[in-house]
Amino acid sequence: MSFNYPNGKKYVRLDQEKKAPVKIKKNDAYGNRGMTLEEDLNESNEYYRSRKMAVIHKKPTPIQIVQVDYPKRSAAVIKEAYFKLASTTDYNGVYKGKYIDFEAKETENPTSFPLKNFHPHQITHMEEVMNQGGICFVIIRFSRFDEVYLLEAKHMLGFWDRMMSGGRKSITKEEIKQNGYLIPLGFHPRIDYIKILDNLLPLY
Repeated sequence: MSFNYPNGKKYVRLDQEKKAPVKIKKNDAYGNRGMTLEEDLNESNEYYRSRKMAVIHKKPTPIQIVQVDYPKRSAAVIKEAYFKLASTTDYNGVYKGKYIDFEAKETENPTSFPLKNFHPHQITHMEEVMNQGGICFVIIRFSRFDEVYLLEAKHMLGFWDRMMSGGRKSITKEEIKQNGYLIPLGFHPRIDYIKILDNLLPLY
């Protein structure tokens, strides 16, 4: 049986009132879409560290301080500063007793990776790490396809030398597929590159 108020509005019991719609949580596997490569790697590295699997951190970008004011003896205020050119690669740390060092880059180019994204001093650093027995590599993301590859530094140096000898100024995606490793994307960790390292460790 239904009742109406004098103004004609239908009476509704409190327990029959419409509740706010419940938001359906999206599939967690897609929760990280839109994040940058750096954010994904930082999250993955934190996952490794918190589970005592590896200790790998992003190196801070060097800053050149130009002007500092001292309004109080106990405090200093930076008034002017600028980012210096990074001297080495993005990430380093330790995994299973091995020194790990790598650079992370992403590109919108669907078919190749431009080598101009690297600086000569970074290439020199990779070579020096390799000469000391460290595990050095590059993580490359093709943003349009959300595909991430691990390419060992020895291959990276080969492509760099090819460019310096007058060859092409990029690495084709097909070359990266042939010489590198596709890293399946997940949720935790997002970019599980350590699974690739497990296969590489016996070679070092």
